[in-house]
Amino acid sequence: MQPDFPPQQPQQIDNNMTMSIVAIFLFWPLAIPAIINASKVNPLLQQGDFAGAQAAAAESKKWSKWALIVGIAWIAIVLVCCVGGSLLGALSNNTALSY
Repeated sequence: MQPDFPPQQPQQIDNNMTMSIVAIFLFWPLAIPAIINASKVNPLLQQGDFAGAQAAAAESKKWSKWALIVGIAWIAIVLVCCVGGSLLGALSNNTALSY
C-alpha cells in the first residue's frame, strides 16, 4: 500500500513584474517585452507549465535588466552632458569677461 502524500503546492516563481514596471520608467522600449513575459508567468503556473513559467520569468528578468541598464546609462550620459555643458559655458563666460 502506498502512503498518501498531500497534494504538492504549486511552485512559486517570481514573475518580475515589479522590476518590469520600474524599468518602464527608465527605458520603455525594452520594458514592454519584460511586462509581456511577466504577465505570462502566473497563467502558465496555473496551467501546471512550470518550465514555461520559469522561461517566461527568465525572459522578463532579462528584458527588465537591459531596460534598467540602458535607462540608467542614458540618465548618466544626459547628466554628464548637462553638467559638462554648464561648466564649459561658465568657463567660456568667465574667460570672455577677463579680457
